[in-house]
Amino acid sequence: MKNKDISLKFDFKSMPKQAKRLVSKLIRYQVIIFIVLVVGLFGYLIIQISTVSQKEPSDSDLVQQLSTVKRLKIDQSSIDKILQLEDQNVVVQSLFDDARNNPFTE
Repeated sequence: MKNKDISLKFDFKSMPKQAKRLVSKLIRYQVIIFIVLVVGLFGYLIIQISTVSQKEPSDSDLVQQLSTVKRLKIDQSSIDKILQLEDQNVVVQSLFDDARNNPFTE
């Protein structure tokens, strides 16, 4: 066997020819490459959506969100006035009772 000088130099002059050969080979498979890329993208999105949907919030996140909720405060005089009006009007009283028992009826 003859000793050949193995050169690791990169030849920039032959690069356009090699690129043309590569492109001509890839053109034959462009539909398959496109389908593989689209299926890969959809697979990635499905995996990301499933991991995000299964993630539970931590206890500190829950406490923080609940602390920002403002509770409604009704003073006692307003409650008394509502109860007085409810007692005076039979129709309103029946509406209140019906709404309490079944809020989805009209």
